[in-house]
Amino acid sequence: MTQVPAEVTKASPIWGTGRRKTAVARVRLMPGEGKIVINDREVDAYFTEPKDRNAVRSPLVATKAAKAYDIFVNVKGGGPTGQAEAVKLGIARVLMKVDAAFLPALREGKFLTRDPRMKERKKYGQKGARKRFQFSKR
Repeated sequence: MTQVPAEVTKASPIWGTGRRKTAVARVRLMPGEGKIVINDREVDAYFTEPKDRNAVRSPLVATKAAKAYDIFVNVKGGGPTGQAEAVKLGIARVLMKVDAAFLPALREGKFLTRDPRMKERKKYGQKGARKRFQFSKR
């Protein structure tokens, strides 16, 4: 699968999608000076935990493209960590579309792998997904 590098301009940004659990992130990448905006807020204002901020920035740091692009994200669903992981996957997919030279660094950091773990459903006749009602012998 050889991918032709896409031309990135302000008029034609590149889009990517990231998902994690129930969180969905739509990522738009444009040339700029390294600004990351999530749901109309700066990344440091949106994610309060340092681990979530680092997760969002990690694909950019791995590819050394942190100061080359502006990233605008719409994310919904899930919690803060799920949203951060969805944004991370979306950014990695967009960077892969922009330049094929980023692919080895993104693969090495495992940024292109979609985490398949989802919440297990509650089963009938039980208290939860795994928990049962107390068993009584007599």
